Amino acid sequence: MSLISALARMEAVESGRAQPLATVRHRHVSARPLVLVPLTTAGEAGAPLGALVGTDAEAPRLLVVTQPRDRDLRFSFLADLAEEVLPYVDSFTEVVEAAERSEVDPETGKKVKIEVELCADAPQLIVPSRAAIEYVRLLGRSTRFRRTAEQDPETPFPAPPRVPLLGRWLTHYGDRALVPGSSLLLAATDLLNRHWATGQSSLEDQHLGALLAWIDPRDGESGPEGALRVEVGRDERGQLLCPPAGPATDPAFDNRLLAPAIERYDRARLALGAAEDGEAADAGLGELHRAEREVRRLVASQLKPTWDAVWRALGLLRELPVGARVEDRWTRDRWSFTGHRDRVVAGEPPQPRRDDVIAAASKLANRERAQGQLEAQEALDDPLVLAARRLAGEAFAAEVAEVTMAYTEKNRPRPLLTVRTEDRPHLAEKVKVFRSLDGKPQAAEFVRYEEDGSLVLRLLDRMGRSKEPAAGSVPEKGERISWTLFEHEQRVGPKLPEPEDTPWTHGGPPRTDAVELPDAVTPEDVL
Repeated sequence: MSLISALARMEAVESGRAQPLATVRHRHVSARPLVLVPLTTAGEAGAPLGALVGTDAEAPRLLVVTQPRDRDLRFSFLADLAEEVLPYVDSFTEVVEAAERSEVDPETGKKVKIEVELCADAPQLIVPSRAAIEYVRLLGRSTRFRRTAEQDPETPFPAPPRVPLLGRWLTHYGDRALVPGSSLLLAATDLLNRHWATGQSSLEDQHLGALLAWIDPRDGESGPEGALRVEVGRDERGQLLCPPAGPATDPAFDNRLLAPAIERYDRARLALGAAEDGEAADAGLGELHRAEREVRRLVASQLKPTWDAVWRALGLLRELPVGARVEDRWTRDRWSFTGHRDRVVAGEPPQPRRDDVIAAASKLANRERAQGQLEAQEALDDPLVLAARRLAGEAFAAEVAEVTMAYTEKNRPRPLLTVRTEDRPHLAEKVKVFRSLDGKPQAAEFVRYEEDGSLVLRLLDRMGRSKEPAAGSVPEKGERISWTLFEHEQRVGPKLPEPEDTPWTHGGPPRTDAVELPDAVTPEDVL
């Protein structure tokens, strides 16, 4: 935690209101995101109980599994979820724009630019919390290898036709959520925590209702009072006033309301199956419908408060101005989405259960590079974030006191800048510092401290090719500039070998005779 974050939390405790951690929005928020609020049964990982899903805050679709132990009902839930998610995803695949991409020419071995298609926009999935992100990843992992009757007529329990495709997309989004700065799959709690600091613990900050109580409280209610009401407040039946949809359910709801309702549904199904005449069947069918409606009503009561809270959070975030470099990160998300679209269209197999060592190392390197790039871009976009780096000695704001022209032996301009700053950067001789010039980093190196405490810097690049520096490339006297000790753009690491060249120390080349098999049938699949 930075000093700025700690100070903001202390001020939040003192004032009873959340304090801003940013002056701009550092994540892309789509104009038409797909919000998914899942709910799972307690005691069984991944068993869906229901979900609210949709792109309209006023018209969500309610999906309910009236008996979570019934495999057919769970497959029906996944099929309904695919009906909502896949058309939304498909609506972004056809609208494309021309873009250039560098590829290595197999004949010459040199990089050449080729023109390719890039989706003009990408679908964005918003869930309430990090636990919901993990649930999305779990759904993808458990469905992308399922076999349909069309793929394998002899499979014992075929999945609905589009469920495996849903699993592939959810897996891609779950993997992309691990990339720092990506906005394809976002948790509302993470979005709010990035932009506001509350006076509660980071664990309590994972409760969306409690977060909103600090950030956007009721009239006359402080943050701590609102958070306490949201977290523990119960009605006369002992039910939470604001169910969190965690995505696990509250034990009091499970024991007092849900379990009896599901038991009534089970009894109604048994009675309908045992009916011996039409009159008894009609009565049993009516009782079954009433029991099903009651389960749906109960599940909806647990989902609706969180659904409203997610849209409320998105409304608060849209009030913030967008950071200048957010669009650049969203473009990388669009490339990622377009690449997965092309793999699906080409008929490539699902993502493997485990990455080979080369793929794993590549993913790790990309995430590390994305983390460094995200931290740099947020600081450049936001003076409040930059202030935290200044306090840490990783940046400084300085006023140009004097500009002295100097040249190298080859007559290249290397102006010396004398700057004054009240910050205390961690500088040593020839340490490079950077400033943003027309959106690109301009480097300088530290030369010395003057007796009056001012710094002398030598500009190194981005001054043109002539003897005289290009106009605007050298700061003027009196100009105030923010310098960073960190690079604005992350360097690309060493090239990794091809998978077939994996050294024996890392397991050797991946096996070509290992075929991904569909998930085996387990006792939980059969009632």
